[in-house]
Amino acid sequence: MKLARFIAGGRLLNGHLQDGQLIDPAGVAHDPGAVQFRLPVDPPKVIALALNYHDHAGELGLTQPREPALFWKPNTTLLPHRGTVIYPRGAQFMHYEVELGVIIGRDARRVKAGEALEYVGGYTIGNDLVVRDYVTNTFRPPLRGKGWDTFGPLGPYYVTADEITDPHDLRLTAHVNGELRQEGSTRDMIFSIPELIEHISRFMTLQKDDVILTGTPKGISHVHPGDVMRLEVEGLGVLENDIQEEDDLAEPITGQEAREGEWDGR
Repeated sequence: MKLARFIAGGRLLNGHLQDGQLIDPAGVAHDPGAVQFRLPVDPPKVIALALNYHDHAGELGLTQPREPALFWKPNTTLLPHRGTVIYPRGAQFMHYEVELGVIIGRDARRVKAGEALEYVGGYTIGNDLVVRDYVTNTFRPPLRGKGWDTFGPLGPYYVTADEITDPHDLRLTAHVNGELRQEGSTRDMIFSIPELIEHISRFMTLQKDDVILTGTPKGISHVHPGDVMRLEVEGLGVLENDIQEEDDLAEPITGQEAREGEWDGR
């Protein structure tokens, strides 16, 4: 089932998608194009994966990790379907990343890979946006590159796990202004969803409604204010967000992060 949280007629509603309409608890149908989508869940935390696709690691000229390379997406990055992404003033290279988002269905701790999918409540689409200017030093978590407000669109739906036969065989695409920029398949993940849940839950409790962003395939490219990103994961719908430049009061980015082994004088 495709579940959604949305605003219609000034009311906060939940519903499910049926015959192209969102059906609320009273049985009233709503046009998805006319409602304001909310986040599919309010996650206690969002954990993301760097370099979890073979071709993306090659695209960046980086060595594939020997264990999952994890980082946080602050909850202030989160943005629903059709929300507006803010482009930081002065950014030299900002790009999208289409990702399969795994929504945890119940608390998980010390879960073995063989049982891990039993803890998955469902799936959604994620866009792990990044200012690449600040992701040059792998000794530093990429918070300044990936942690900007609005840099974590999720949605539009919470697709229950029973709807997805094999989450490791889904096509992912990203279009910008109607142009196909990125295409791949979850078949090419380095670490599978069960492996990720086992690894993370060994040292951290995964809570109900936590989201794991599972990485992106090859195909990143620069986006600009005025662009519209349209991301799709097979079976999960379409996540669309426009981009607007940061307001004039914001101090522009004027430099890049120091690379490994360099001292930036601070």
